[in-house]
Amino acid sequence: MKNRALQIRLIVMNFLEFAVWGAYLTSMGTYLATHGMGQNIGWFYSIQGIVSLFMPALMGIVADRWIPAQKCLSLCHALAGIFMCATGLYAFTAGNIHFATLFSLYTVSVAFFMPTIALTNSVAFNALIKAGMDTVKDFPPIRVFGTVGFIATMWCVDLLGFQDTPWQFVVSGGLSIVLAVYALTLPPCEVKKVEGNVDLVEALGLKAFTLFRQKKMALFFVFSMLLGMCLQVTNSYANPFITSFGAIEKFANTFGVQHANILISISQICEALCILAIPFFLKRFGIKNVMLMAMFAWVFRFGFFGAGNPGFPGVLLFVLSCIVYGFAFDFFNISGALYVDQETAPEQRSSAQGLFMMMTNGLGATIGTLSAQAIVNKLVYAESVVADGPMAVWAGWRKAWFIFAAFALVVAVAFWIFFPKTPVQTQQTDKH
Repeated sequence: MKNRALQIRLIVMNFLEFAVWGAYLTSMGTYLATHGMGQNIGWFYSIQGIVSLFMPALMGIVADRWIPAQKCLSLCHALAGIFMCATGLYAFTAGNIHFATLFSLYTVSVAFFMPTIALTNSVAFNALIKAGMDTVKDFPPIRVFGTVGFIATMWCVDLLGFQDTPWQFVVSGGLSIVLAVYALTLPPCEVKKVEGNVDLVEALGLKAFTLFRQKKMALFFVFSMLLGMCLQVTNSYANPFITSFGAIEKFANTFGVQHANILISISQICEALCILAIPFFLKRFGIKNVMLMAMFAWVFRFGFFGAGNPGFPGVLLFVLSCIVYGFAFDFFNISGALYVDQETAPEQRSSAQGLFMMMTNGLGATIGTLSAQAIVNKLVYAESVVADGPMAVWAGWRKAWFIFAAFALVVAVAFWIFFPKTPVQTQQTDKH
């Protein structure tokens, strides 16, 4: 009964953690596009990758040495919530919204939010271990409620009509402040009393770059960065793409246009389901083939968007795009993390995992989002395209999605040719 109570407490934490993110991540692009900042969408999404290069590591040092993780989580969410609410309030009250002001407030919020993803994991693992529970067995059923929370706020923002309003920022900020208070009630974590100065090179995981001396690992991290370029593209542009069909009369009243967030949420639902399928696929096909499936899934993710539309039967291609997203996202991120775990020495595993995240969600996602912004700005938001009418805009979107699909296809084929085959793993031989 005691363990069950602990699980519920951690479920609430994970639900709120990702509900904060889901309130704006997939709909912010539509708000920006409808308020004259469509050409800056990439900056708002790429900043998540930029701050992820250093903020999670720095806050991790703080949590390890000076402030218990649950209190550090509370502090980060309090600051993230305050600045996200300020972002929304500024957008509501400013007569003319200035990009620099809105972006600055949003950036500070995101800088303090991104470390909380790792901090919630630390708090959960600490609590489970102290309770004598198995983190491998007991954490996934808790973590899946994070995805539920993400979907819940996506739906709420959609159904309440907030997709193109600043209310999405206020909802996110308010939930963040709620979690800041709730975090103070979570089981306490200990800080490590370490003598001497902090070795920032080691703490930031930079020593893991020595893995680039190994050809196999160097190839893996390069491909991780290349695939990471795909990660934030649909988060940035799927919603404004689908809602743009509202300017075309025959699509204006379709479900997808009216409820783009709900349609896109199929992606997150499939993501949660695909996690359950990973053990079977890894055992049956091996890590390389599973990662290859993920890469080809990105080709279909983008390609289906380019070929579809919100009407029938075109909307079925949108649905298929959302279904393959689960394979595209999970199969590489999770199997890639397992590959890193298998191929690195125990003393390097944590920093190697940090390097994997840095290459994918940091460097790769930043380069990919800014590159996507350049393509979309040229093909969709350029004045000459907009002046030609909604059909020209649709044609621009199609070209953009097919360019993204072609890039993913080149990466997948190159990975298939150049990356060494990995053996099928029937079991994990090194428990740690």
